[in-house]
Amino acid sequence: MTDLTDDRRAKRNVTVLVLAQAILGAQLPMIFVVGGLAGVQLAANICFATLPISMIIFGSMTTAPWISPLMQRNGRRFGFMVGAIAGALGAAIAAYGLYVGSFFILLCGSYLTGVYMSAQGFYRFAATDTASETFRPKAISYVMAGGLLSAIIGPQLNKAVEDVSVVPFFGTYLAIIALNLVGMLLFVFLDLPKGTRSEPQVATVAGRSRMDLLRDPRILVAMICAMVSYSLMNLVMTSTPLAVVGCGFTTDNANDIVSAHVLAMFAPSFFTGHLIARFGVEKIMAAGLAILAAAGVVGLAGVEIENFYAALILLGIGWNFGFIGATTMLAGAHRPEERGAVQGLNDMLVFGMVTVASLASGGLMNCSGGTPVEGWTAVNIAMVPFLVLAGGSLIWLVRQPKLAV
Repeated sequence: MTDLTDDRRAKRNVTVLVLAQAILGAQLPMIFVVGGLAGVQLAANICFATLPISMIIFGSMTTAPWISPLMQRNGRRFGFMVGAIAGALGAAIAAYGLYVGSFFILLCGSYLTGVYMSAQGFYRFAATDTASETFRPKAISYVMAGGLLSAIIGPQLNKAVEDVSVVPFFGTYLAIIALNLVGMLLFVFLDLPKGTRSEPQVATVAGRSRMDLLRDPRILVAMICAMVSYSLMNLVMTSTPLAVVGCGFTTDNANDIVSAHVLAMFAPSFFTGHLIARFGVEKIMAAGLAILAAAGVVGLAGVEIENFYAALILLGIGWNFGFIGATTMLAGAHRPEERGAVQGLNDMLVFGMVTVASLASGGLMNCSGGTPVEGWTAVNIAMVPFLVLAGGSLIWLVRQPKLAV
């Protein structure tokens, strides 16, 4: 049994996972910039322009229930390799779809990218597998901070390659194939538990059923706040390139705004873990929800380039506090033998909600008004009921002293 009071092993794994987040994670901001724009070109109905992004999220949602138990049986490394291979294959299929002008093939490739996205979502949990209780929130934060580099690499690489072919955005997907093939080599250096096949004593311990897990107030509230934080971030971010270009700005402007957004998503990760340790996870989650609300207010205030930058930066910070806080709460609310069930259920619900948000994003942006300004307004107003849900659930939890300790 590993002595978790010694975090040298955990720190080594965190280093590998930070690099994986930076290199492999760079593909997601690239796809989120070009996915909706490619959809505008290929979709028969503009209301479905963001469907390629929705398929990524749907792929992630439907992958989470099987990839989490797969990792518990065979180890995290195996699951992460599966994700990277799916990411490369998905990018290849999407590139072919662009080449032949097939929206359906583009969607098929996008679905496989969702398998990668689901696997990447478990980097943060892998960081806790060998970490002590004290180091756990910091480990999650550091791994999430790897997204800082992905925020720089992805959009800037996208600028360099998106126009290298006469087929728009074809170069983007070719670059993503390379990122997956190179990045997957990092997982050789992970030193994580092999899985329950090599730990029969863990495999024989029965955990709670899914319904019993959802009856645990801390698990339930953690999942609700994670769902709302992630889905609202996706709702607004998916619409942003369409709104920016629709309001008269350029694709390069959209790349730069998404880059600033992704930087804001991950830059706070250097101190989010410390803030959680000092002030408590509930307060940091509440701060995240408040910042998400501020992003909506700024988005409603105007469609100047400054508004887009400010709204997306606030959106990123709010996501960071809300999602890392929810992840930390969830990681401390279940037993080791429940890890696969809890994490798989969490990501299935989170990405199920995000799928709905990304589908709604295109409809709200393109079909809820006559102009991009009206569409952008509808997107930001749609945040309100979900913020009320998450905020109400968090207040309910903290008002129960015995459960909120």
